Amino acid sequence: MPSDKQPASGPAVIGYTTGVYDMFHIGHLNLLLRAREQCDHLIVGVTTDALAQARKGQAPVIPQADRMAIVGALACVDTVVEQQDMDKYAAWQKLGFHRMFVGDDWKGHPKWVALEETLAPHGVEIVYFPYTAHVSTTRLRNSVDPDTGT
Repeated sequence: MPSDKQPASGPAVIGYTTGVYDMFHIGHLNLLLRAREQCDHLIVGVTTDALAQARKGQAPVIPQADRMAIVGALACVDTVVEQQDMDKYAAWQKLGFHRMFVGDDWKGHPKWVALEETLAPHGVEIVYFPYTAHVSTTRLRNSVDPDTGT
């Protein structure tokens, strides 16, 4: 994917990250800002409602179209795509990214170690960022009173 933010020399570095981005919070923003600092063009995969439901057992609070609009409106995000499945190798085949960004809570997990081994021969690096421990969508969701919405 071409970028209007080309580096002074050499090819543009394309970055990729994914998430549900439900009830957008500072942890989401931290990850996206850090990712953008390490690439020239940031692609963000926003998990579909169906995939979120299948993986987490409940639908997101914010509908997919709204989540995609919120993420896409951020200055640090260049392109927003739907994440319809968890196949990161297929995403790389389609999008051609050079770096993939994920929270460090996944570092060392067998799934991510295997993905590192699969993508490394293609020159793709997985970069782990510190997880923002004091906030999560689950924590926010659990703090909202269903009767009052506060």
